[in-house]
Amino acid sequence: MVGDIAMAGHRVSRLTASIVLACVLACASARPVWAFRPFDLTDASVAERREMELEFGPFGYITDAEGRFLVAPSFILNFGLARDWELVIEGRNFIQLEDDVSRRHTLRDNAFSVKHVLRRGSLQNGQGPSVGLEAGLLLPGVGVDSGVGASFGGLVSQRWPSFTLHVNGVLEITHDHRFAGITGGIVEGPSRWNVRPVAEIVFEQELERTVSGLVGAIWKVRDNLSVDAGWRIARTGSDQQREFRAGFTWTIPLGSGASAPVVRSAAPFRRLI
Repeated sequence: MVGDIAMAGHRVSRLTASIVLACVLACASARPVWAFRPFDLTDASVAERREMELEFGPFGYITDAEGRFLVAPSFILNFGLARDWELVIEGRNFIQLEDDVSRRHTLRDNAFSVKHVLRRGSLQNGQGPSVGLEAGLLLPGVGVDSGVGASFGGLVSQRWPSFTLHVNGVLEITHDHRFAGITGGIVEGPSRWNVRPVAEIVFEQELERTVSGLVGAIWKVRDNLSVDAGWRIARTGSDQQREFRAGFTWTIPLGSGASAPVVRSAAPFRRLI
C-alpha cells in the first residue's frame, strides 16, 4: 500500500511537470497581464473569456511540526469561461526531506472552484470596489486529505493610486467535514511600480486558531510576465510553520476570440495549512 501511494505520487508529479512544460512552451504568444502570486487569499477579478492564466511555483520550502518539505511544483490554472466567470484548478506537490518513505510524496491543497465577479469596479478599470464570489470543492490528495470538502467565499477589492486592498471572508467545510471560518486581507504597493511590495494576513478558526502573515514582492519583468517571491509564517497553537514561495504568472490566449487583458490580483483561495 505504501509503495502504491509513493508510485502514485511520482506519476502525478511527472504528469504535472509535463502539463506545466506544455503550457510554458505555449506562452510565446502570451498577452499582457498583471500577475499576483504568491498569496493564500484572492481578489475580485477573473481571467478574461477564452484565456488561461498559468500560476506556477517551481520551488517552495516549508518547515513545520511534521518536518521539512520541498513544494515542487505548485500550480494554479485559471480559465476564463465567460464574461466575469472563471474556472480554477490547483494543487501542490510536497516532497518530504526526512526519511519517512510513506509520506515522501504527497499531493495536497487540491481544489476545483468557480469565481464570479458580481460588481465590476476598480480592478476592471471602473470606479469603486470590485466584488466577487468564489465557490469550490476541496479535492482528495495523494497520501493525505482523503475526504472531500467545500468552500464559499466573498471577495472585495479596491485599487487606489497609492495601494490596492483585497478583503476575503470564507466559510469552509474541511476534508474531515469540520466547519472553518477564514478571513484576511492583502495590501499591494502602487500598481504603477515595476517592483511592488506586498503583504497578507490571514486568520483561520477551526479546532484551533491559525494566524499567518506573508511579506514579499512582485516584479513585472515585462508586459506578459511577472515573477514573485514571498516569506510566510503561520502559527497554530504552539506549532509554527515557515514557508518560502517563488514563482511566476503568465497569461495564455486559448483562441482568436480571447478578450483583452484585465488587471488581475491575487491567486485563488487555497487552504493555509
